Amino acid sequence: MRLHWQLHPGEGAYLLLVHGFLTSQAQWMLNLAALSEVCQPVTVELWGHGRSPSPEDPACYTPQHYLEQFERIRIELGAKKWNLLGYSLGAGLTIRYAMTHPDRITRHLFTNSISALAAKKQSDVWRKNSVQAAANILSGGQRAMRRIAVHPRHARRLPEPVYAALMTDAELLQPLGIANTLRYTTPEVSVRYELAGNSKPALLVCGTREKRFQPHREFLQANMPNLNVAELSAGHGVNMETPGDFDRVVVDFICE
Repeated sequence: MRLHWQLHPGEGAYLLLVHGFLTSQAQWMLNLAALSEVCQPVTVELWGHGRSPSPEDPACYTPQHYLEQFERIRIELGAKKWNLLGYSLGAGLTIRYAMTHPDRITRHLFTNSISALAAKKQSDVWRKNSVQAAANILSGGQRAMRRIAVHPRHARRLPEPVYAALMTDAELLQPLGIANTLRYTTPEVSVRYELAGNSKPALLVCGTREKRFQPHREFLQANMPNLNVAELSAGHGVNMETPGDFDRVVVDFICE
């Protein structure tokens, strides 16, 4: 099985965009025009999200397997190097890729991500709770997924076109893929204890209105080499809530 991905028209190096839990490639819709001026955006969708399938094999959902999938995309594009942009859960995957394959990227960017910075104690709690959470999703289907706090239906600060597109794509969410994401991706995605290995220029686009992320932001600044931080007055959905400001800081960083 292959992840669904799409190359969008643009100029310059490729930029892989990885969305978050329960969203889809639609979350980037307001950013693509500006980004295409300086790069060639490549959107990818996680297992069970959007147009990607839901493998039965649990190994497919591990961060390492996601890195292998990203590598297949890079090779198909014929790119020796590319840039990365990860959002929330996707940020844990792109940061891990950047530290695993530093020779294959130029720079990487990411947004607020609790899962990417989770301490071992938190990951253990997620691992334990995922058994019941996955069972609820497998038995309850769409109704159970709609109850998850980060489901798009609960978003309050998104522009209407993005909200509508995410709600449309939410109907494509597959219970098996979402359950397996909770069981095998989220508890294993943290890069908290490996941040010292970052050797490439990195940018955290930080939504300052998400207060629970700020301790993680401070940890990043103290422990991740080559990190820059751009603050935007937004919550968790920083690229959707303030697309103009988000595009500006991303374009500036890519063009440095």
